[in-house]
Amino acid sequence: MPDVDYYELLGVRPDATPAEIKSAYRALARSMHPDAGGTAGTFRLLRQAYETLGDPIRRAAYDRDDDLDHEVLATDFPAPVTTATRPRPGFRTRTRRFGQEPGFTPQRPRVDIATIPWWHTVGELTRVHYAHPGSPGHAPTLAAAGTVLLLALPLALLASALPVWLLVLWLLLLAAAGWMAWLLVRRHLATLRAVRAFRGEFGGRRVFGTPGADADQVAERLTADLLARYLTRLPGVRIFHGLAWPDSVFADIDHAVLCGRRLVLIESKLWLPGHYDSDETGQLYRNGQRFRGGGSRLADGVAAFEVLLPGVEVCGALILYPSRSGDITTEPEPAGATPPTTPEQFVRDIGDWLAIEPSTVDREVFRTVLAQVVG
Repeated sequence: MPDVDYYELLGVRPDATPAEIKSAYRALARSMHPDAGGTAGTFRLLRQAYETLGDPIRRAAYDRDDDLDHEVLATDFPAPVTTATRPRPGFRTRTRRFGQEPGFTPQRPRVDIATIPWWHTVGELTRVHYAHPGSPGHAPTLAAAGTVLLLALPLALLASALPVWLLVLWLLLLAAAGWMAWLLVRRHLATLRAVRAFRGEFGGRRVFGTPGADADQVAERLTADLLARYLTRLPGVRIFHGLAWPDSVFADIDHAVLCGRRLVLIESKLWLPGHYDSDETGQLYRNGQRFRGGGSRLADGVAAFEVLLPGVEVCGALILYPSRSGDITTEPEPAGATPPTTPEQFVRDIGDWLAIEPSTVDREVFRTVLAQVVG
């Protein structure tokens, strides 16, 4: 944890309300964002301050930790230090996240492909279908053209033998079918041109954005590697790093994976070893006890993206890595909720959920998600 007083950084009092903290954060973010002339490091520190003070559990832990700092400082400095007169930046002695073992780095996750139920079902799929709402597709276009031929051939052979009224009716049907076929062919050709332009713009790129490069963002980099190594087995998968919620300019979501019209929002965390699960309210538990070492805003992110992308199935995944020696285990949960999960379980369960529509890239949904990538 950086040697900075978060309250002082945000310019609020220690007894500030959540609304005051949020207001101060948004006001500062507009001027400190890199796009507005600020630096990436300063902006990241501002975001860390808001994420800590904006979460009641993390704020309480921060305040308790600060009280311990005051006791240490009081042994070195005769003047009493109170919450009202917090020490200036540089006095704080905390230098690492709660529970993190110095020098420890989690191992790169490896998943036995023999245990991945969807792996071999998509092995032969190589062609990507670039879908878009309103596109007629090949089948309707060919069916319309075939209908015109079926009407035209008998007419050419039997025109002289038909009564006048039947001949007129047949010609009307042929004209209507021809008009419909012409419209479908025109729309289909426009779609093919749009697909070619889409391919020219993005080529074969499947990963967009950059995972965290800071020293304390080990979990984000491990997840980025995990997604690239396993989920790109699905031809239609597109991976995004560092997404903002709608109407935000901050990287509120670590990663997202899109395949067809299914979207997974992901947070990556370095937490203490143990067994994690959650209840129906989203409350996290570690080894059967309520977990107070961190939190997640995935549920809010999922709700925001469901509004942004109506008709798209959105779920969340909280991927956990150990912050020190030891193992993390989780309860298997169906996709669609936001339970904690191990990297291995994530690949099996979420990959299986995405493999329902493995080869489709919905161009409209893709562009909407891409627009949320920060920077």
